[in-house]
Amino acid sequence: MSSKQRLFGTDGVRGVANKDLTASMAMNLGMAAGRWLCDAAPNSSHVRPYVRPFVVIGRDTRLSGDMLEAALAAGLAAMGVDVVNVGVVPTPAVAQIVLALGAAGGVVISASHNPFEDNGIKFFGGNGKKLPDRVEDEITGLMERIDALPRPTGTHIGRVTETHEPIQEYVRRVMATVGSIESQPLQGLNLVMDCANGAAYHLAPEIFQALGAELTVYSSQPNGININVECGSTHPQQMATAVRNSSAQAGLAFDGDADRVMLADEHGEIVDGDRMMAILALDLHRKGRLPGDVVVATIMSNVGLEQALATEKIRLHRTDVGDRYVAEAMETLGAAIGGEQSGHILLPFQTPTGDGLVTALQVLAIVRETGKTLSELASVVVSGPQLLKSVRVGSKQGWQQDADIQAAISDGERRLGSAEWLSVRASGTEPLIRVMAQGTDKTTVEAVVHDICAVVQAKLGG
Repeated sequence: MSSKQRLFGTDGVRGVANKDLTASMAMNLGMAAGRWLCDAAPNSSHVRPYVRPFVVIGRDTRLSGDMLEAALAAGLAAMGVDVVNVGVVPTPAVAQIVLALGAAGGVVISASHNPFEDNGIKFFGGNGKKLPDRVEDEITGLMERIDALPRPTGTHIGRVTETHEPIQEYVRRVMATVGSIESQPLQGLNLVMDCANGAAYHLAPEIFQALGAELTVYSSQPNGININVECGSTHPQQMATAVRNSSAQAGLAFDGDADRVMLADEHGEIVDGDRMMAILALDLHRKGRLPGDVVVATIMSNVGLEQALATEKIRLHRTDVGDRYVAEAMETLGAAIGGEQSGHILLPFQTPTGDGLVTALQVLAIVRETGKTLSELASVVVSGPQLLKSVRVGSKQGWQQDADIQAAISDGERRLGSAEWLSVRASGTEPLIRVMAQGTDKTTVEAVVHDICAVVQAKLGG
């Protein structure tokens, strides 16, 4: 593509619903994606009149979901693609249903942990994984000439079917990651669950109770505007407090589309993504089932995770911020575990995309199997000092070529003892340069961040 800003961000097309992300934009996006799918499908309507590619659409609970769902489905059908609309489901459910039904792709209408005013459209390929940049750019190119695209007529127009039946296949697959209803793998666990008034509000309690857990459920009454409002994985305090004030062994807080989860131990202390990755990796390692003895995380993951893994000679491979980069590195390395501090964990041998329900089930199954408390298991990660500061600049251009800034960064890497413990990057949305450092010594971490920020301020400060 050209140098102009991409339509697709790191997690699909997002914006304020009916302002940035309008119904007409969703319909055009559906038409462009439909055109791409028909061109790519080996048995497309251009070859065999009654065999059309089909896609699965799911959404979260936000108010604008109905509007965008209808527009997107209309656009797809207008280009000869059949649509199976499964309604409100977690994002990972769409990926699993795509695989179960053999669909050409899937679409999720959700803005994840963002406020209800926002919404987004994210595509999955037939493999249940996010589309590569190349395909997103091709769809964007088709959108730019939408009026010139040929339109099917007659029997070649797609149909839209609404059904909840395929959701049970997702439920079955999630449960299968820890056993079966008969084996009751969560029997005896008393849990607090926060569903964020989001996509997991119905399925998560159903699944965990069926597997034997006793639940106290919060934020499971969505009304279209209360998704993520002072609840869920970005606001886990309600859940943690409820655990602390009860006899629960753990707490779970999903985000709006349930692809991530934050946990709390029996004392109400937060167990973040770093600790979950450590628990999962060490368990697989002890069982001889951790390919390559490697875990993939971003530069934001705490040095404590790195040190905990190192005790068992497990390597932490770091990437830039974003689950897309984590997923790419995991595929290259053949890794079984990767993710982010935020609780977005990737377990490709269990599910094709991040799934908060699967992640929580895996950790809780280890709690029950080992007989250890969640606090005991999480204690292997001892967080090191970590500091993030931002410098407002007149321009984000040129900092990577500035000799003084680069010298300060190199000096900071030397003082910290590892280049991976220092991150300097420009904000994608604001005139800011962000400096994050971590390590084993708090004074050194603070000094490195201060010194680099001072040089950036002096050279580029706005």
